[in-house]
Amino acid sequence: MSNPSFDESSVRGAASREASWPSPQTLPFAPLEGAIKLWWCPLEQKGTIVLSLAATLSPEERERAARFGTSALRERYITGRAVLRQLLGAALSMPPSKVPIARSRRGRPVIAGAPVIDFNVSHTRGIGVFAIGAGLPGHLRIGVDVEHEERQVGVDRLARRLLTPTERQAFLPLSGSERQRRFLRVWTCKEAMSKATGDGLVAPFRAIAVEPGAFPQVLEGPDPYTPDRWRLYRVPMPGAFVLTLALWQS
Repeated sequence: MSNPSFDESSVRGAASREASWPSPQTLPFAPLEGAIKLWWCPLEQKGTIVLSLAATLSPEERERAARFGTSALRERYITGRAVLRQLLGAALSMPPSKVPIARSRRGRPVIAGAPVIDFNVSHTRGIGVFAIGAGLPGHLRIGVDVEHEERQVGVDRLARRLLTPTERQAFLPLSGSERQRRFLRVWTCKEAMSKATGDGLVAPFRAIAVEPGAFPQVLEGPDPYTPDRWRLYRVPMPGAFVLTLALWQS
């Protein structure tokens, strides 16, 4: 397997070989000297385009797509998975259909036989965000989460389940809309962290405290969520979306 590369012509070349590929757009992210790249892409594709994209998926991925209850969910999954394979294939210099996506012990997607590359995906409101790291220092793992600012959630109910007492106190002086926005910023931090570790929804969210500002930080948490093992980044993207990237020293 060749070394991962983020040569932009490789990404464009992979797309041009398949005329129906959606075109993921890069997102600005500078830390780690370009070792991590981010893209976003609309997932709404139809008809023959979806069929051609499905051809690049593994049999297991196509079986999973078939189990979705609606055509919209199925088409978004196929598009998102195909775009991920496009980007990983460009990084690994191989056809998208040949990218060996596997599952780790916790079920987290990884590249089989390529420990120096890591990736993560998030989606909401018909768009997908893709984060890929190549040649990462040490044992860094990536988690990413995106939410739309207008997403309506039961903030007070979820705060009791997912936030620390200190975080809940910070909500008290806020108006309803301010509370909503702050919760989504806190949540993207914690969700991105849980995706980096592979814990998902079983992560100890009520014990992890974060500061969700423009430069988010982990304030406290049990192992492996101790502050010294994490870096959080707020990444700007088009539209009213909140995007957080989490890097974990595993």
